[in-house]
Amino acid sequence: MTLLVFIVSLVGAMAIGVPVAFSLMFCGVVLMWFMGMFNTQIIAQNMIAGADTFTLLAIPFFILAGELMNAGGLSRRIIDFAIACVGHIRGGLGIVAIMAAIIMASISGSAAADTAALAAILIPMMAKAGYNVPRSAGLIAAGGIIAPVIPPSMAFIVFGVSANVSITQLFMAGIVPGLMMGIALIATWLIVVRKDKVQALPRTPMKERMRVTGRALWALGMPVIILGGIKAGVVTPTEAAVVAAAYALFVGVFIYRELSLQELPRVILQAAKTTAVVMFLVCAALVSAWLITAANIPAEITGYIEPLIDRPILLMFVIMLLVLVVGTALDLTPTILILTPVLMPIIKQAGIDPVYFGVLFIMNTCIGLLTPPVGVVLNVVSGVGRVPLGKVTIGVMPFLAAQVFVLFVLVLFPDLVIVPARWLH
Repeated sequence: MTLLVFIVSLVGAMAIGVPVAFSLMFCGVVLMWFMGMFNTQIIAQNMIAGADTFTLLAIPFFILAGELMNAGGLSRRIIDFAIACVGHIRGGLGIVAIMAAIIMASISGSAAADTAALAAILIPMMAKAGYNVPRSAGLIAAGGIIAPVIPPSMAFIVFGVSANVSITQLFMAGIVPGLMMGIALIATWLIVVRKDKVQALPRTPMKERMRVTGRALWALGMPVIILGGIKAGVVTPTEAAVVAAAYALFVGVFIYRELSLQELPRVILQAAKTTAVVMFLVCAALVSAWLITAANIPAEITGYIEPLIDRPILLMFVIMLLVLVVGTALDLTPTILILTPVLMPIIKQAGIDPVYFGVLFIMNTCIGLLTPPVGVVLNVVSGVGRVPLGKVTIGVMPFLAAQVFVLFVLVLFPDLVIVPARWLH
């Protein structure tokens, strides 16, 4: 009965248009009332405790790093570098999109920001070269969701705090699956683009290629500093976020000189607005998480799926299908915050590696960014690239299928995540 109260109160609030953060708080209040323990101090204490976490400081700094990267010209130079390397290949601009998406993912970790930067630059270029525009927009959207999987990732930070799992281990475990997502997209693109009569860009002369690479070195050095520092144990993920923001600011202002000091307040304000939304969601979700534990909801769910506890692969299949369905209706962060406290006790009871589960869970929630009716990344591409949302939705389908295929390959073969993660860590 407690599970039913939880689901009805949460879904009901969201169905009538209540924002997700307030829906989570309302759900908590209803659970307290149902259990006869209503106390406003529980809400206040859990929200304050949720915000007072050193690890969560990484979120505002990674968001700021992403804003500074786009405003300071780092994103454009990464795209120029990718064009110089593979732009002359047939279908090369699609490969450029995925190469740039992977490199940018290892800097900012924000799907929306990376997708907006890629769409603004590449969609007009691809249209001019004769590519199918909706399909090109779909590819860029699918490439954008790699950002929360390859470290540094705000999604991993939120999950790590919610599930009490090592963020450093999550970061290292996300590298290989993120690269697999990129390879699957390139392979799918090369298959579907064969029917298009496209014009390849002229081959970049070696001298020009060296010049473009030299101009991009400062941008390309950013992921090396972030991941290298974390891997070497020099910085924690939170400290790496501070370093990333400071580095992006230095390069944008003093090296590329595209970010003026007059523009800096606007960039900081935009980062602060995004941070406020994410942090309020986290704080509100921790109220529900505390009450989910108090109401023993995970044990209630475990009772329904007890036959699957001893069959971890089948259990993972069922959970991944559940998350795919939820992802069609919820954005990435709310999905993580709502489902993590419910699913983690089940995962631990089944003996599934929490880091492995975390990587697949985040991959799955990222796929939700491509699925209507919410499809945040689809809306970003549609708005920035000025392509009707319905056409983008059709264009993304082959690439959405490729991402789902990679997800379930990793469900069947856990060692593809676990072994590289242990080696990298």
